[in-house]
Amino acid sequence: HAVQPVAALQSEYSLWYRTPERDVLPVLEELGIGFVPFSPLGKGFLTGAVTTETRFGADDFRSTVPRFAPENVAANQALVDLLARFAAAHGATPAQVALAWLLMKRPWIVPIPGTTKLRRLQENLGAASVALSADDLRELEEASARIEIQGARYPEFHERLTGR
Repeated sequence: HAVQPVAALQSEYSLWYRTPERDVLPVLEELGIGFVPFSPLGKGFLTGAVTTETRFGADDFRSTVPRFAPENVAANQALVDLLARFAAAHGATPAQVALAWLLMKRPWIVPIPGTTKLRRLQENLGAASVALSADDLRELEEASARIEIQGARYPEFHERLTGR
């Protein structure tokens, strides 16, 4: 950064993957660097559209991701249920709450949810209108931190951890 100023960093970040909070976000804040989280909806999981019955085609990357195995989807459903409770209280969808959480974390965090559907784009844009209070944010963060996420984020991590 001292040699060539960095304007923004892109990395995965969501309520489903909060690791950047430990080391990345403090450095970005100190240096005045923006953050552009990809997969802010956990590859669709945080929308509530994925269930234990969901089967992904062979051409869908999620078919290889351990977090999307039915047993892990069932274990991680507690996070979607938490988002659904907040969504109901705020007249929003779980996806909008997950995005609103990111938008309210810091003004220099700009999530980039991917979609191929116009209705999902419109839903995602609605997150900017969801007003979470400081108490809401604290409650959402504390409750989500108590949920132990099951399954590796990517296949290679699973292979390294399990040897399979």
